[in-house]
Amino acid sequence: MRPRRNLSLAQRLALAFLGLVAAVLVVNGSISMWFAYKEATASAVRVEQEKADAAADRVAQFIAELEQQIGWTTRADWARVPMEQRRYDFIRLLRQAPAITELLYLDGEGRERLRLSRLEPDVIDSGADLSADPRFRGARDQRVWYGPVTFRRGSEPYMAVAMVHAGRNAGVTIAEVNLKLIWEVITAIRVGGTGYAFVTDTAGRLIAHPDMSLVLRETDLSALPQVAGAIAAVGERVRAARGVDGRAVLSAHAAIPRLGWIVFVEQPTAEALAPVYAAFYQTLALLALGVVLALLAGVVLARRLTGPIRALQAGAERLGQGDLAQRIAVSSADEIGTLALRFNEMAARIQEAQETLEAKVADRTRELAQSLEDLSTAQGRLVQTEKLASLGQLTAGIAHEIKNPLNFVNNFAELSVELLAELDEAMDRAGPALDPALRAEVMELSAMLRENLGKVSAHGRRADSIVRNMLAHSREGKGERRPVDVNTLLEETLTLAWHGARAERPGFNVTLEKRLDPAVGQVDLYPQEFTRVLLNLFGNAFHAVQQKEGAGFQPHLLVTTQARASDVVVQVRDNGTGIPEPVRGHIFEPFFTTKPPGQGTGLGLSLSHDIVVQQHGGSIAVATEPGAWTEFTICLPRRAVLAEGAA
Repeated sequence: MRPRRNLSLAQRLALAFLGLVAAVLVVNGSISMWFAYKEATASAVRVEQEKADAAADRVAQFIAELEQQIGWTTRADWARVPMEQRRYDFIRLLRQAPAITELLYLDGEGRERLRLSRLEPDVIDSGADLSADPRFRGARDQRVWYGPVTFRRGSEPYMAVAMVHAGRNAGVTIAEVNLKLIWEVITAIRVGGTGYAFVTDTAGRLIAHPDMSLVLRETDLSALPQVAGAIAAVGERVRAARGVDGRAVLSAHAAIPRLGWIVFVEQPTAEALAPVYAAFYQTLALLALGVVLALLAGVVLARRLTGPIRALQAGAERLGQGDLAQRIAVSSADEIGTLALRFNEMAARIQEAQETLEAKVADRTRELAQSLEDLSTAQGRLVQTEKLASLGQLTAGIAHEIKNPLNFVNNFAELSVELLAELDEAMDRAGPALDPALRAEVMELSAMLRENLGKVSAHGRRADSIVRNMLAHSREGKGERRPVDVNTLLEETLTLAWHGARAERPGFNVTLEKRLDPAVGQVDLYPQEFTRVLLNLFGNAFHAVQQKEGAGFQPHLLVTTQARASDVVVQVRDNGTGIPEPVRGHIFEPFFTTKPPGQGTGLGLSLSHDIVVQQHGGSIAVATEPGAWTEFTICLPRRAVLAEGAA
């Protein structure tokens, strides 16, 4: 690991000063930016609200003037006026109100009596039944009725205004009003460079907008948050939202209750906050300048502070080199000056101590004697370590001593089980002649003995497995070392392990895949020992895939060999349960196992490691992903490889 570089005191002081100044500048700039943002937002919103209120007032005033002009045709005695006089009154109304393009008078039964238009010929007393017309019904119900906005000739907006006459069974005057003047008022509103205004009804349908194509398509804007809030009359009057084009905007609105319209004035947030962005860049520039100045000031201050400390350090080094006459010259009266004074006093005392050299020699002699005693103790420990080297031989002896009585216990357990079986057969032959109570008692005792003997037999087999593995673990390279074809040995061992697994677990099935490199050839090794390694790896792989469950899971074992320039590689990979990360670092340790009691001794992989590494000079490693796969890789040195076909 690369050593960490420590900063000098001067560097730390400079960085601390720089950090303090930078923190102050950042906090101050952040507060200034926050207030600038609030002020810019409030200013933009205030302007938008003023324009929205002005537009709403102008539209409301326009509609009020229209109502007043239409109202004098709805007086009570108008129904008794001759038709020609009514026509003259409508002509005068059309002249006084340029926004009205068409006037209709319907009697109390809803029949058309008079129609005057700027675009079409006049119609007098046509008698057309318009009693079901929404304009007639709306005026009779509400006194004054405002119709929806419609478009004629593809561009000009129109709205119907219907007013009921005074009197009993009164008629209705209907005026078709050209809203071009209102549309021009709305579309002429500008806020900043790109701000604009638009109008919707209470359902969110677009009525007026600078982009006429959106209006003609009857665009529904009720999904926009500012429109939805205005319709529901909840939340703040002005809010940050998104515009029709998806950009972030600041929006204000004003309602026209008489028409059920809402005027919105919006400005893109980027434009409204442009002064804030300029202030932000200015703040960044000031922050950079402040950091540079703080860095320069910190360096100067750090040098002034660390100068006396460096003088103290240089004097201490000379004292440490034996120059006891050296005195540290530090003129400051602070803590550093006090420390220099203490160093000078220490040097003086050391000079005086040189006169007591004999006492020092005696002290060193005692220290040497103690060191010799410690050395003697260490030698004794070394002898003990050499004794521990014979632990393998001792282990083998203990294993041989245990094996014979252990065999007796196992044989006795098996024999007892057989005797219990014969006892059961004898009871069956006795039949009814045997007392039922006695039969039940004997059967209960037999079952209890059989269960206990089963446990004895299981533990005996496990102990026997431990003893056999202890014998194998304690020995060194047994057998003959000779050239062996690695691929052939691997195929034979895999076949042996496969049949063994099928015999122990009937119905066991796994897909075997072999990728054997013909260039591997023969290797000079201990075939009996290396076969033990392969059997152990194959057995662990079969156990891992058997423990994994899941719908559609197909057990798979892949065996690979590869000839390389310096070694030969053997890989065994399964798609079983994998090895957990905490366990991975201990799998080659003796007696370490994750299998249930009775299914493993924890010596298999330890023994395999010793055979590969110590006997053959190779290496064994494991790679795994918990829950997915495990792969063991064995590398045998290339120096032991013989040429293909060599004797």
